[in-house]
Amino acid sequence: MKSTNAQILTINGGSSSIKFALYAAVKPLKRGLYGTVDRIGSSGTNLTFHDADGKPQVSRKLIAADHKSAANSLLDWLETQPDFATVNAVGHRLVHGMKHTEPEIVTPELLAELHRISPYDPDHLPREIELIEAFRQRHPKLPQLACFDTAFHQTMPRVAKLLPIPRRFDAKGIQRYGFHGLSYAYLMEELLRLGDPAATKGRVILAHLGNGASLAAVRDGKSIDTSMGFTPTAGLVMSTRSGDLDPGLAPYLARTEQMTTQQFYDMVNHKSGLLGVSETSSDMRDLLDHEKADVRAAEAVALFCYQAKKWIGSFAAALGGLDTLVFAGGIGENASIVRARICEGLDFLGVDINETRNAENAAVISTATAHVIVRVIRTDEELMIARSTLRFCPQ
Repeated sequence: MKSTNAQILTINGGSSSIKFALYAAVKPLKRGLYGTVDRIGSSGTNLTFHDADGKPQVSRKLIAADHKSAANSLLDWLETQPDFATVNAVGHRLVHGMKHTEPEIVTPELLAELHRISPYDPDHLPREIELIEAFRQRHPKLPQLACFDTAFHQTMPRVAKLLPIPRRFDAKGIQRYGFHGLSYAYLMEELLRLGDPAATKGRVILAHLGNGASLAAVRDGKSIDTSMGFTPTAGLVMSTRSGDLDPGLAPYLARTEQMTTQQFYDMVNHKSGLLGVSETSSDMRDLLDHEKADVRAAEAVALFCYQAKKWIGSFAAALGGLDTLVFAGGIGENASIVRARICEGLDFLGVDINETRNAENAAVISTATAHVIVRVIRTDEELMIARSTLRFCPQ
């Protein structure tokens, strides 16, 4: 990145979307053009984007049956943008990285490994690999960096990684990995920047609450446990994912409903969670709007808050106490009533919320006398990818 106007491109591929952003490759990183390709694989695929000042621009309709065609359509458009000519590296978010502990330059060997482990996360990894390969085919000399969501949790102790199934499966890599690592790494960097002593010497619980939701327990800057496990389906109830379930449910539904493995997988990932309980919406905003008139919506919200409270309690036990609690993600950052309900009854841990500051989505929502600092931090996975790309790609 020798050019003074060099750019970093970040790519964050989801199951039906691609987020992208350009950053000037200087310190501190400055975001330029950014946007999203959404509804991939369905009608109405759109490319929406904002300029460097955050002003929305005219959206464009795309024909994208899969991530490969979406990536090529995105590249067609990016190549018409003046700043793309100065892109010197591309950073990708990869949900699964097995035992990789930090980002890595994409090589043929790494790609082969990613293809091999793609069954570990069939909803995300194959699509993320398609994105890498699309860029590799169009721009073979452009360095690409893989940033793994699982890397943050590689510091978890052995006891937190083990699954209580026959040991031979552990040898095959079947264990608890945890996810949302890029978000958690960003939040910890923010705590450090804010001067929170718990960032380096203390006990922190991070709550990334969005469509996908998880919590992480961090001691002295290192992850010691997290709610998601072998797959992102585990842990806390989410928008359409069930979270933890009794494993006996799968064979029971196979016997009584003739439900196949694929049908069960689709149910727990795409038809459960808030959507399954409410039967109306997977969006917390909709459920909060209707909870007074619809008991199903009310129960979905209550279940989410109850489970999040339980995870905080269990992680406080694992940490031996709590110094800082951080809310992030779409729900964590914006739903003050959800934060209040989660924190209600946690006074025994030292959690005490200031109602006014919480309603304002203030940066610190705990009272001045509380033993636990409760923060709201807007997470930024794309910026974390850009920072890693600036650090690991050749200068």
